[in-house]
Amino acid sequence: MPDQAPITVLGAGAFGTALAIQLTRRGAPGFLWGRDATTMATMEESRENVRYLKGIALPAKLVATSDLARAVQASCDIVISTPSPTLRETCERLAPLLRDDQGIACAAKGLEPGSGRLAHEVIGEVLGKARAIAVISGPTFARELGLGLPTSVTVAANDPAFAERMALRFHGDGFRAYTSGDLVGVEIGGAAKNVLAIAVGIADGLGLGANTRAAMITRGLNEITRLASALGAEPATLMGLAGLGDLVLTCTDNQSRNRRYGLQLGEGATPEQAKAGINGVVEGVRAAPEVLRLAAKLGVEMPLHEMAGAVIAGTVSPIEAVKRLAERPQRAELG
Repeated sequence: MPDQAPITVLGAGAFGTALAIQLTRRGAPGFLWGRDATTMATMEESRENVRYLKGIALPAKLVATSDLARAVQASCDIVISTPSPTLRETCERLAPLLRDDQGIACAAKGLEPGSGRLAHEVIGEVLGKARAIAVISGPTFARELGLGLPTSVTVAANDPAFAERMALRFHGDGFRAYTSGDLVGVEIGGAAKNVLAIAVGIADGLGLGANTRAAMITRGLNEITRLASALGAEPATLMGLAGLGDLVLTCTDNQSRNRRYGLQLGEGATPEQAKAGINGVVEGVRAAPEVLRLAAKLGVEMPLHEMAGAVIAGTVSPIEAVKRLAERPQRAELG
């Protein structure tokens, strides 16, 4: 598959736009699709995503459009970067337009609301398990990616050749893409870290200090690894970019919507007030109940995620959550 073959990104939010910019920055023509015709026409005319990535120009080879059929039929592969709750609907709209040779890469981080299914499972159910499917995850803030600052991700796929193909499409100009076959590990890392980032934000909002932050990131990673392992993932995946890398980024920098949401909760805002103060989707709010249901089903203990979920739901105050965590019995670190 030639590197210059056209490629389409579905989802014109901050991350979808940044991914499309990177792909076309590498020289391939591409399409960025969004649902709203007026918004996409404005973006095509102004050559920037004013709402999410103001001041970052769209490359000349990138076409912003609301015409899904045109974008899909002109491309060799598709990257989906819509919010995880709309993934199934997006795939259903794609189904009658796709060719058999087109692979699907998903950059959405989260579990399907209600079912708790991973992204590659949803894509396989709707578009066929035999289709080449990949997931893209790692420590990536959209603005930094859009600006061309050094960034690294993991591309995991059910087909090694497709993983390599997608990684090569992104790799270069300061962007490094590594391949993997562990879709489950990459996806669980990307979904659960958003919940933990809210927990760390809460602790920082309460002024609990750097010691607490470091301990929560470390113990939270332990929880995420246990969950991923119970689903058959490789523990080593969670020590990589899609696990530890993404977790540290999301928990420690205020570009993270999840962290900022948690900070506001720790500073006294209600869940509704905190959510209203964030421009964009707070994925951890949506992911928390699904992560906890999955953990309960598998018998995996995740106390930090559980307390974050309780604060998000408004059933426990931040102070009470900290108290409950502090009162947990002593135990061995490993096991």
